[in-house]
Amino acid sequence: MRYEIGIGDKIYRLELEKAHERWLCRLDGREITVDAALVEANRLSIVVNGKSFDIRRENAGESQRVFLRGTPYDIALRDPRSLNRRKPVGTGDAGLLNLTATMPGKIIRVLAKEGDRLQAGMGIVVIEAMKMQNELRSPRDGTLIRIVAQAGMNVNAGDVLAILE
Repeated sequence: MRYEIGIGDKIYRLELEKAHERWLCRLDGREITVDAALVEANRLSIVVNGKSFDIRRENAGESQRVFLRGTPYDIALRDPRSLNRRKPVGTGDAGLLNLTATMPGKIIRVLAKEGDRLQAGMGIVVIEAMKMQNELRSPRDGTLIRIVAQAGMNVNAGDVLAILE
């Protein structure tokens, strides 16, 4: 399983693989072996390099809040596979659609302008996070009626970058 985890303005890549009774984790390419046990719903007990951690999770709107040793961390978790599983938005869908940042980062390029007629899959802006560039694409055909994003602008996960009609 692969995930992208946004904590503050940093994006981490996490790969998890079950290996017998343990989990093999690759965090930004660095291998870590983890013992994990589900204590109760939304609560894990993990051991990493001989150190024990109690982790509690709660929903916080579109993001998650994780408590590690009592300290809260707001995280945005994205499973890249989920983008492929989403039901495509048909051209029959009417109304305005807010296009939002999926992770915190910096806008490095604006590819479309207000009034552009977009087809599903066309690029709108490019966001850079952790030296990786991610293109926000139009999920359906429509007209770009408002572009909020500007090159050089810092954004958080969930910030509206453009509005499509």
